[in-house]
Amino acid sequence: MGTFHELLKPNELQAIKRLKLKASQVVEGALSGAHRSPHKGFSIEFAQHREYSQGDEIRRVDWKVFAKTDRYYVREYEEETTLRATVLLDCSGSMDYANPDCDTKLNYARRLAACLARIIISQSDSVGLVTFDDRLRGFIKPKSSKRHLRVLYDQLNATVPGGETDLAKVFHEIVPRIQKRGLVFILSDCFTDVHSLLGSLAHFRNASHEVVVFHIMDPDEVEFPFDLWTRFENLERFGEFHLVDPASFREAYLENLEQFREQLETGCQRHRIALVPLVISEPLTDALTRFIVQRSRPR
Repeated sequence: MGTFHELLKPNELQAIKRLKLKASQVVEGALSGAHRSPHKGFSIEFAQHREYSQGDEIRRVDWKVFAKTDRYYVREYEEETTLRATVLLDCSGSMDYANPDCDTKLNYARRLAACLARIIISQSDSVGLVTFDDRLRGFIKPKSSKRHLRVLYDQLNATVPGGETDLAKVFHEIVPRIQKRGLVFILSDCFTDVHSLLGSLAHFRNASHEVVVFHIMDPDEVEFPFDLWTRFENLERFGEFHLVDPASFREAYLENLEQFREQLETGCQRHRIALVPLVISEPLTDALTRFIVQRSRPR
């Protein structure tokens, strides 16, 4: 059975101790909590008026509105509920890349998933975990107990790189399995057809989920620093490689990468999806703290 410290160092655990995550749109949960619910109840935040109907409690009548309209209306409030979050972890072969100065993208993503899970459960909310490459590898439903956190850590410790990527196919399969609206975190390098990817992300939004995409890349993928003849291996197809002179296609690679990132950013903005670019040379807790601080600012 894995331990927390196999994924997170003591200083990282200390760094995330005071971080809090809150949904920015309505969510559905089972208990009273700190996040807005689609259901109406008796909490502090006013939601709307509706016309009085037989059986409503007299104490909920808004007498000021009655004095102006001579009609009976009751006040409704937004219930607060617990957050239900699901972390989607890409464990395809391309996530196994690492340059000599960094860990693999997968290990960075596993540690990020561990941080998110610990933060969410520490605030008495629930979190689940999905691992995938070109198909579902594991599906753990959201729960909020400390014992459940151990289950998630064990799964993260056991996660190894898989095969090819088919993000769009897998995401379309996952959407109906997340039964209540909540917060979906996607941890991936997003290397797939961008139009298909955006269509599958829109599927989450159409199901009323809030979506955050952590786009995880290695510095080599962003900067393409290669100078000498280099052997490039396909991490998703064993034995496939090319020996090339990087100078011959550096410019084209960087142009294609920029176009891909712009298309992904524009599409996420269109579907109201939070896109968080991460380069794994940045310390994990610094990146996570920056994300949460920016998220907490008024829009």
